[in-house]
Amino acid sequence: MTASLQDQQDHFAHCIQVFGGIAASSRRLGIDERALRRFINGERPLSATLLEDTAKALRTVIAEATSAEARLSAVLADLPEA
Repeated sequence: MTASLQDQQDHFAHCIQVFGGIAASSRRLGIDERALRRFINGERPLSATLLEDTAKALRTVIAEATSAEARLSAVLADLPEA
């Protein structure tokens, strides 16, 4: 079952929010902010390459978040009980 065009646009918009918004996504994906808005609004089609690049960038964010969480957990483990 394939997702509808609207579902794809909605999911892409959600991914943009996960990155922290248009400006942060623009930096992560190397895409002009105006172009990102056009993709989200359906003014430009979402290509397989764009979706693959978005998935790759999300994996990078996941790795960065996992690393940051591990460091925080280590610090918390060393803190004395309150």
